[in-house]
Amino acid sequence: MIIESLNQSQINDEKMKSFISYLKKEKIESCLISLGSDIVLQYFRNNKSKDKLHKINSCTKSITSCLIGIAVEQGFISDLHTPIVHYFPSLQQDKDIRKQSITIEHLLSMSAGFDWPELGEWNGWPAMIHSSNWVDYILERPLNAEPGERMNYNSGCSHLLLAILQKVSGMSAKDFAIKYLFSSLKMKDFIWHVDPQGVNIGGFGIHMSIQDMQKFGYFYLNKGRCGKRQLLSEEWIATSTQPKYLTYDDIGYYGHHWWVANESLEHPFYFAMGMGGQYICVDHSQNIVVALTSYTYGDTLKPLKAITELLR
Repeated sequence: MIIESLNQSQINDEKMKSFISYLKKEKIESCLISLGSDIVLQYFRNNKSKDKLHKINSCTKSITSCLIGIAVEQGFISDLHTPIVHYFPSLQQDKDIRKQSITIEHLLSMSAGFDWPELGEWNGWPAMIHSSNWVDYILERPLNAEPGERMNYNSGCSHLLLAILQKVSGMSAKDFAIKYLFSSLKMKDFIWHVDPQGVNIGGFGIHMSIQDMQKFGYFYLNKGRCGKRQLLSEEWIATSTQPKYLTYDDIGYYGHHWWVANESLEHPFYFAMGMGGQYICVDHSQNIVVALTSYTYGDTLKPLKAITELLR
């Protein structure tokens, strides 16, 4: 076990001690906490955890959101309200004409209306992974709500976003990320899996280091700036991390592929969350980023409770 507790002056001492105790007791693999750009706590279960590429699961979704924002601002995507039938013309032949009104905005907010019980009967694993063509599987799912009516957790929406990104940019999402984001942030060592057609998995495909998870969180804390360069606008970050839908009371609101903590908190924060307890949390009011990886597959939300206590 490796713990380095550095300058903690802006975080309540008792809360930090309690949080460190939690890290030791639970199945936490690694954790970095930063105040601004300064790392104030490093925790690794062992030396291997320090350099490991962690399977960040649905934290991938927030990176997908970021790449779509860059694609919009670079002119690859003209409008979030563009119907996705523009990119997937097969929807013109679908019997349910409502699918022709699904937009990129609906995909980002997971309000496309597809019947998609990922957090219900599928128990977290989307059934599309067993299909031979993931994009077709998603598009062929029936609707059980009007597009824009409500949010329902859907990794298929995330995957369609990267299928669109690949179409409009002429490159894979991985190569797009390297060119427009990862190289600037010096995020070099990562794995991003693809579907059977070679589309990078938009909802859960990335393995990366805890250090790069923290860098991505700091990039949002720093309002899209990297050094003197503005890689993503403050406006996109502010809009995509605004609470939009409240579907799951025990988690919080949903924005554009970011969760937003309950507004009743004194210091609301937003976060990327992956199955098994993978987190990137950004608290602008306190200038804090928390990146955490764990093995809490029986209770993905357990680390969130500890992080909320720390930031409250």
